[in-house]
Amino acid sequence: MNGLNVKFGYRDVFLGDLMSADMLYDARVITNGCRATIDARGLKHKELNDLLRETVLRGSTELVIDNVFGQRYIGTRLCLPQLDKKITIEINKFPGSDLGAFLNGHRIIVYGNAQDAVGNTMDAGKIVVHGRAGDVTAMSMRGGQIFIRDNAGYRTAIHMKEYRDKAPVLVVGGTAQDFLGEYMAGGMVLLLGLNLKDGEPHRAHYIGTGMHGGVIYLRGCLMENQLGKEVGVRPLDERDWEIVGRYVREYCNHFGGDANEILSDSFQKLIPVSLRPYGQIYAY
Repeated sequence: MNGLNVKFGYRDVFLGDLMSADMLYDARVITNGCRATIDARGLKHKELNDLLRETVLRGSTELVIDNVFGQRYIGTRLCLPQLDKKITIEINKFPGSDLGAFLNGHRIIVYGNAQDAVGNTMDAGKIVVHGRAGDVTAMSMRGGQIFIRDNAGYRTAIHMKEYRDKAPVLVVGGTAQDFLGEYMAGGMVLLLGLNLKDGEPHRAHYIGTGMHGGVIYLRGCLMENQLGKEVGVRPLDERDWEIVGRYVREYCNHFGGDANEILSDSFQKLIPVSLRPYGQIYAY
């Protein structure tokens, strides 16, 4: 059938006709010391991720990936305990879903937009997106930091959590869509609303639905009917301003802007009002 899927009648874009990592390395990688430039044009997501892993195993610690168009899972298969060095990955164009899923300490910089599930179950490291991100950004994120220059999609930070000294951080320069912080169990979200007009409310409704841990800091206007019933609004104290100031300044270091001007505006602190919002539906 020449690579056709018999059931559905289309070419198998996941596993069929794959080139080996060795062949791809010879054809697609240019190295200069520890820096490697990779041409991802036309590669399937498994080919690209096999190639990234092979390139790291051969000693490169700085990877530049050109011509990325929707390949998924970039950065996911680079948990290599035998290598104690962390990797920096620069992505030119548009990575697909699950960028940096399970990321364990590496750094990813995207010069373009990103699709859904950026930082899915991310454990450590940093992702910086010079554009917007799609739905379920930071889903189940449990450590590390994500900086998004522009907007994020629906269900951003769903089920974000923390454990002991691991506390994930998500900073979004624009706004987010509905169900921001849904079932959030820990960590911190900072929503700056820099692309909103004066007095224009954030776009998300049902913010913090099911939220039972963590905190959301929000700059700008928010209506009470945009909040989930599990969320309370509080003013920032001195410690909150210290945290917000630190991450606003880092945001400006990545993307530009005047940190002092941003911090001069009003912020709100959203926290859960119950540690077990659905406790009444359980038998224990």
